[in-house]
Amino acid sequence: MTQAHAPTRWPAAATTVLVWAAAAASLVFWGLRLASPADGDRPPAVSATPAMSIDTQAVARALGAQPAVAQAVRVPDAASRFALLGVVADANGRGAALIAVDGKPPRPFRAGAALAQGYVLQGVDAHGVRVGAGVDAPAAFTLQVPARPGAVNGPPRPAPAMPAG
Repeated sequence: MTQAHAPTRWPAAATTVLVWAAAAASLVFWGLRLASPADGDRPPAVSATPAMSIDTQAVARALGAQPAVAQAVRVPDAASRFALLGVVADANGRGAALIAVDGKPPRPFRAGAALAQGYVLQGVDAHGVRVGAGVDAPAAFTLQVPARPGAVNGPPRPAPAMPAG
C-alpha cells in the first residue's frame, strides 16, 4: 500500500493568520488615529510675554469715582483694654486684682505691678482699682468690679439651725 502524499496545509494557514493580523493591526491603528484630537485642536501655547497690568485707581477715576477721604484711625480707649473680674483688698489700698489685658486670659496683679506698657495698678479697694502711668502718677482711669447678678431663686436665705443633740 502506498500512501498518497497529502498536500500540506501549513503555508495556507500561516498566510491566513498573517492576513487577519494585518487587518487587526490596521483597525487598531485607524481607530486610535481617529480617536486622537486633530493637530489643529491643540491648546494654545503659553505666551512668554508678561500679562498687562491694569491701574484700577485710574480706571475708577475715569469712570467718575471720587477719591476716598482718609478716615481717622480710631484708637481704642485705654480702659477698654482691661477687664476687671475681681479684687481682694485691705483698708490701705493694697491687695490684688484679677484683670484680663487685651482680651487675654485674666491674671492676678498686685498693687504696684505693671499691667501693660505704660500702665501700673496703683491701688485696689473693695469696689475697683486705679490705673495710671506710674505708682505715684495721677490715676488715668478706674475700673469697677462688675455687679454680681442676684440669685436665681430669690434673695439668699439664712442657713438652717443645727438641731441640738
